[in-house]
Amino acid sequence: MRIISGIYKNREFSSPDDIKTHPMGNREKLALFNMLLPYLSEKIVLDAFSGSGALGFESLSRGAKRVVFVEKNKKITKTIKNNCETLKIPPETYEILAKDVNKLDLPSNKFDIILADPPYDNFRIEEIKNLVNFLKPGGILALSSPKVPDLNEIAPELSGLELLSSHTYAAARISLFKKI
Repeated sequence: MRIISGIYKNREFSSPDDIKTHPMGNREKLALFNMLLPYLSEKIVLDAFSGSGALGFESLSRGAKRVVFVEKNKKITKTIKNNCETLKIPPETYEILAKDVNKLDLPSNKFDIILADPPYDNFRIEEIKNLVNFLKPGGILALSSPKVPDLNEIAPELSGLELLSSHTYAAARISLFKKI
């Protein structure tokens, strides 16, 4: 895997050897970060369901101030840590939490941006709704969710959030929301 743009552009990193992770494709990642471009500079980002850490690394590469990676699989968090070291990311710009997103004990209204790319085979909208508590007012939630065949053009409804944009890419729907 590699970083698409920014200060770490074209740098490669490892993906976990775990069938439960589904790295976002380059096309989808490019689209997501094109949507996030106006919001990312000097922001504090939560990379929920981190997997390899690809979305967090891309955020740091494109100007985020700090990223908190959240991944419940401890083996996979070791991959994120190794990737941070390989990429030579300054330790003060990231934190890695080996926790389930439903068990986070972080202050509310902490993050400017939350990146949520949960496992599609076990997508639960309740987990996403819980994450909204950690988003600052005016903050952005970027959600990658499975495309539902009957509802191709509809993003999930999330109370307290305004839908800014939503697009379908292959089996994924990428939606940007703003906390009201």
